[in-house]
Amino acid sequence: MYYTDYHCHSILSMDGRVPLSVMAEHMLQAGIQEMCITDHCDVLDENGRRIQGYDWPAAVAQYDETVPQFEGQLTIRLGLEYGMGHLDPALSEQILSQPRLDFVIGSIHNLSPERGGIDLFFVDLSTPRACAAALDDYFTSMEKLAATPYFDILGHIIYPLRYMKGLATIDPYLDRLSEILRTVIASGRGIELNTYRGRTVAEWEPVLRRYKDLGGELITVGSDAHDPAHAGGGVEAAYDLLRSLGFRAVCTYERRKPAFIDL
Repeated sequence: MYYTDYHCHSILSMDGRVPLSVMAEHMLQAGIQEMCITDHCDVLDENGRRIQGYDWPAAVAQYDETVPQFEGQLTIRLGLEYGMGHLDPALSEQILSQPRLDFVIGSIHNLSPERGGIDLFFVDLSTPRACAAALDDYFTSMEKLAATPYFDILGHIIYPLRYMKGLATIDPYLDRLSEILRTVIASGRGIELNTYRGRTVAEWEPVLRRYKDLGGELITVGSDAHDPAHAGGGVEAAYDLLRSLGFRAVCTYERRKPAFIDL
């Protein structure tokens, strides 16, 4: 089986732990044949302030230094996890114009600017009411992002549940999510099965069923590893789940174009 991990981070992410070369070595040890480095770039920082750009020279330099070390052993692609690109079209066009960019995850990490823009990690989600308000805001932002061209794959759709400690589920939002998925599918793009370092795989089943029922085919798998111990975490289980639901392939990307890898 050809295992891929299309969501991981290096020291170029604010919460990354190791250089790309170290992450790649652990991907290889975990049985991954192809990875994509997707360091963070969010239009809003963790405090809700607007960013001004992305340090592409540093990302390209790290990539070019690392790839030759793994030639013939591990395919490495150059990607980006780009957050809330709908908030600044001009900035999004600028950041995503890098000619060597292989892959873009579109994600939502923050509350909307109207709600203060703070990263969900720092939001008080200790009550069901607070969770419901955050999820409503989250899916409103996702609806706006889905209508833009600033991603290839919609990332970690169930992301806020990580911080809600069982106080909320995605079930009340599945109808809204279906409309988001229709928009994504109609534009020729897809979604990600993000294992959250191997912690969430089965939790994706209702989302994946909706996606497949709506005709969705493009899907990537990613561990969201920020340190080497989690490289490739949950990827094998994610492949098993996709097969059990009738998916026939996962996707890889090169220069923003998808290719299918049989499951």
